[in-house]
Amino acid sequence: MTDDTERHNAKMAKKKAARDKIMATKTEEKGLIVVHTGKGKGKSSAAFGMIFRCIAHGMPCAVVQFIKGGMETGERTLIQTHFADACPFYAMGEGFTWETQDKSRDMEMAAAAWEKAKELIKDERNRMVLLDEINIALRYGYLDIDEVVAFLKEKKPPMTHVVLTGRNAKEELLEIADLATEMELLKHPFRSGVKAQAGVEF
Repeated sequence: MTDDTERHNAKMAKKKAARDKIMATKTEEKGLIVVHTGKGKGKSSAAFGMIFRCIAHGMPCAVVQFIKGGMETGERTLIQTHFADACPFYAMGEGFTWETQDKSRDMEMAAAAWEKAKELIKDERNRMVLLDEINIALRYGYLDIDEVVAFLKEKKPPMTHVVLTGRNAKEELLEIADLATEMELLKHPFRSGVKAQAGVEF
Protein backbone atom coordinates (compact mmCIF):
# COMPACT_ATOMS: atom_id res chain seq x y z
CA MET A 1 0.00 0.00 0.00
CA THR A 2 1.03 3.58 -0.59
CA ASP A 3 1.62 5.99 2.28
CA ASP A 4 -1.56 7.87 1.29
CA THR A 5 -3.63 4.66 1.45
CA GLU A 6 -2.17 3.71 4.83
CA ARG A 7 -2.85 7.16 6.23
CA HIS A 8 -6.40 7.09 4.88
CA ASN A 9 -7.06 3.61 6.31
CA ALA A 10 -5.68 4.59 9.71
CA LYS A 11 -7.79 7.75 9.72
CA MET A 12 -10.94 5.81 8.80
CA ALA A 13 -10.25 3.15 11.44
CA LYS A 14 -9.89 5.85 14.08
CA LYS A 15 -13.07 7.51 12.86
CA LYS A 16 -14.97 4.21 12.94
CA ALA A 17 -13.84 3.48 16.50
CA ALA A 18 -15.04 6.91 17.63
CA ARG A 19 -18.32 6.48 15.76
CA ASP A 20 -18.90 3.01 17.23
CA LYS A 21 -18.32 4.40 20.72
CA ILE A 22 -20.94 7.10 20.14
CA MET A 23 -23.44 4.66 18.60
CA ALA A 24 -23.12 2.31 21.57
CA THR A 25 -24.69 5.01 23.76
CA LYS A 26 -27.75 5.43 21.52
CA THR A 27 -30.08 2.74 22.81
CA GLU A 28 -33.44 4.46 23.32
CA GLU A 29 -36.40 4.04 20.96
CA LYS A 30 -39.38 6.39 21.02
CA GLY A 31 -42.04 7.87 18.84
CA LEU A 32 -40.73 11.12 17.39
CA ILE A 33 -42.32 14.46 16.65
CA VAL A 34 -40.81 15.46 13.31
CA VAL A 35 -41.22 18.91 11.72
CA HIS A 36 -40.37 19.75 8.10
CA THR A 37 -40.55 23.50 7.47
CA GLY A 38 -38.87 26.31 5.53
CA LYS A 39 -39.32 28.08 2.19
CA GLY A 40 -37.52 25.43 0.17
CA LYS A 41 -39.13 22.60 -1.75
CA GLY A 42 -39.10 19.07 -0.35
CA LYS A 43 -41.01 19.20 2.93
CA SER A 44 -43.88 16.95 1.91
CA SER A 45 -41.68 14.94 -0.44
CA ALA A 46 -39.35 14.01 2.42
CA ALA A 47 -42.29 13.21 4.69
CA PHE A 48 -43.84 10.89 2.11
CA GLY A 49 -40.46 9.20 1.78
CA MET A 50 -40.75 8.36 5.48
CA ILE A 51 -44.29 7.06 4.96
CA PHE A 52 -43.08 4.77 2.16
CA ARG A 53 -40.33 3.48 4.44
CA CYS A 54 -42.97 2.56 7.02
CA ILE A 55 -45.04 0.80 4.37
CA ALA A 56 -41.95 -1.12 3.20
CA HIS A 57 -41.26 -2.23 6.78
CA GLY A 58 -44.84 -3.42 7.21
CA MET A 59 -45.61 -0.67 9.73
CA PRO A 60 -49.19 0.64 9.66
CA CYS A 61 -49.29 4.39 9.05
CA ALA A 62 -51.69 7.11 7.93
CA VAL A 63 -51.79 10.47 6.16
CA VAL A 64 -54.01 13.47 6.83
CA GLN A 65 -53.61 16.20 4.24
CA PHE A 66 -54.54 19.73 5.29
CA ILE A 67 -55.13 22.65 2.88
CA LYS A 68 -54.04 21.12 -0.44
CA GLY A 69 -56.06 17.92 -0.32
CA GLY A 70 -58.31 19.01 -3.17
CA MET A 71 -55.76 18.26 -5.88
CA GLU A 72 -54.61 14.88 -7.14
CA THR A 73 -51.00 14.00 -6.39
CA GLY A 74 -48.76 11.10 -7.34
CA GLU A 75 -48.21 10.03 -3.74
CA ARG A 76 -51.94 10.07 -3.01
CA THR A 77 -52.76 8.01 -6.09
CA LEU A 78 -49.98 5.51 -5.36
CA ILE A 79 -50.96 5.02 -1.73
CA GLN A 80 -54.70 4.78 -2.38
CA THR A 81 -54.23 2.42 -5.33
CA HIS A 82 -51.60 0.06 -3.91
CA PHE A 83 -51.25 0.59 -0.15
CA ALA A 84 -54.68 1.64 1.12
CA ASP A 85 -54.75 -1.13 3.73
CA ALA A 86 -51.31 -0.21 5.09
CA CYS A 87 -51.80 3.55 4.96
CA PRO A 88 -55.23 5.21 4.97
CA PHE A 89 -55.03 8.57 3.21
CA TYR A 90 -57.37 11.42 4.15
CA ALA A 91 -57.22 14.43 1.81
CA MET A 92 -59.29 16.90 3.79
CA GLY A 93 -58.40 20.29 2.37
CA GLU A 94 -59.89 22.19 -0.54
CA GLY A 95 -57.01 24.46 -1.47
CA PHE A 96 -55.49 27.67 -0.20
CA THR A 97 -57.69 30.50 1.09
CA TRP A 98 -56.95 32.69 -1.92
CA GLU A 99 -58.45 29.89 -4.04
CA THR A 100 -61.43 28.94 -1.88
CA GLN A 101 -62.30 32.53 -0.88
CA ASP A 102 -64.07 31.13 2.19
CA LYS A 103 -62.19 31.34 5.48
CA SER A 104 -64.97 29.89 7.61
CA ARG A 105 -65.13 26.85 5.32
CA ASP A 106 -61.34 26.52 5.46
CA MET A 107 -61.48 26.57 9.26
CA GLU A 108 -64.20 23.92 9.29
CA MET A 109 -62.14 21.69 7.00
CA ALA A 110 -59.01 22.17 9.10
CA ALA A 111 -60.92 21.36 12.30
CA ALA A 112 -62.30 18.18 10.72
CA ALA A 113 -58.82 17.19 9.54
CA TRP A 114 -57.43 17.75 13.05
CA GLU A 115 -60.15 15.55 14.57
CA LYS A 116 -59.23 12.78 12.12
CA ALA A 117 -55.54 13.31 12.90
CA LYS A 118 -56.13 12.94 16.63
CA GLU A 119 -58.10 9.75 16.07
CA LEU A 120 -55.31 8.26 13.95
CA ILE A 121 -52.52 9.31 16.31
CA LYS A 122 -54.29 7.83 19.34
CA ASP A 123 -54.63 4.50 17.51
CA GLU A 124 -51.46 2.78 18.72
CA ARG A 125 -51.46 0.46 15.71
CA ASN A 126 -50.25 3.39 13.60
CA ARG A 127 -46.48 3.71 13.84
CA MET A 128 -46.43 6.97 11.86
CA VAL A 129 -49.01 9.64 11.09
CA LEU A 130 -48.21 12.38 8.57
CA LEU A 131 -50.00 15.70 9.00
CA ASP A 132 -49.21 17.26 5.64
CA GLU A 133 -49.36 21.08 5.50
CA ILE A 134 -50.72 21.39 9.05
CA ASN A 135 -48.22 24.22 9.60
CA ILE A 136 -50.16 26.30 7.06
CA ALA A 137 -53.41 25.73 8.96
CA LEU A 138 -51.65 26.77 12.16
CA ARG A 139 -50.08 29.82 10.53
CA TYR A 140 -53.47 31.16 9.39
CA GLY A 141 -55.10 30.47 12.74
CA TYR A 142 -57.37 27.70 11.47
CA LEU A 143 -56.17 25.58 14.39
CA ASP A 144 -55.07 26.48 17.92
CA ILE A 145 -51.33 25.89 18.30
CA ASP A 146 -51.68 25.42 22.07
CA GLU A 147 -54.22 22.65 21.56
CA VAL A 148 -52.03 20.90 18.98
CA VAL A 149 -48.94 21.09 21.20
CA ALA A 150 -50.82 19.90 24.28
CA PHE A 151 -52.26 16.94 22.39
CA LEU A 152 -48.88 15.89 21.01
CA LYS A 153 -47.24 16.18 24.44
CA GLU A 154 -49.98 14.48 26.43
CA LYS A 155 -51.95 12.16 24.13
CA LYS A 156 -49.50 10.87 21.51
CA PRO A 157 -48.67 7.21 22.22
CA PRO A 158 -45.01 6.71 23.22
CA MET A 159 -44.02 4.77 20.08
CA THR A 160 -45.98 6.73 17.46
CA HIS A 161 -44.09 9.02 15.09
CA VAL A 162 -45.92 12.18 14.00
CA VAL A 163 -44.61 14.19 11.04
CA LEU A 164 -45.84 17.76 10.53
CA THR A 165 -45.06 19.68 7.34
CA GLY A 166 -45.48 23.16 5.92
CA ARG A 167 -43.81 26.55 5.91
CA ASN A 168 -43.57 28.81 8.94
CA ALA A 169 -43.72 26.19 11.68
CA LYS A 170 -44.70 27.77 14.97
CA GLU A 171 -41.99 28.16 17.60
CA GLU A 172 -44.14 26.25 20.08
CA LEU A 173 -44.09 23.28 17.72
CA LEU A 174 -40.36 23.48 17.11
CA GLU A 175 -39.77 23.50 20.86
CA ILE A 176 -41.42 20.10 21.35
CA ALA A 177 -40.04 18.53 18.16
CA ASP A 178 -37.50 15.72 18.42
CA LEU A 179 -36.37 16.36 14.84
CA ALA A 180 -36.86 19.62 12.95
CA THR A 181 -35.55 20.35 9.48
CA GLU A 182 -35.72 23.66 7.63
CA MET A 183 -35.65 23.39 3.85
CA GLU A 184 -33.71 26.35 2.50
CA LEU A 185 -34.62 27.77 -0.91
CA LEU A 186 -31.60 28.30 -3.14
CA LYS A 187 -33.24 28.22 -6.57
CA HIS A 188 -36.72 27.41 -7.86
CA PRO A 189 -37.89 27.07 -11.48
CA PHE A 190 -41.15 28.89 -10.67
CA ARG A 191 -39.15 32.13 -10.51
CA SER A 192 -38.07 31.53 -14.09
CA GLY A 193 -41.62 31.05 -15.31
CA VAL A 194 -41.74 27.25 -15.07
CA LYS A 195 -45.03 25.91 -13.74
CA ALA A 196 -45.50 23.09 -11.21
CA GLN A 197 -45.02 19.75 -12.96
CA ALA A 198 -46.17 16.18 -12.35
CA GLY A 199 -43.46 14.05 -10.81
CA VAL A 200 -41.69 17.05 -9.32
CA GLU A 201 -44.28 19.05 -7.37
CA PHE A 202 -47.20 16.62 -7.31
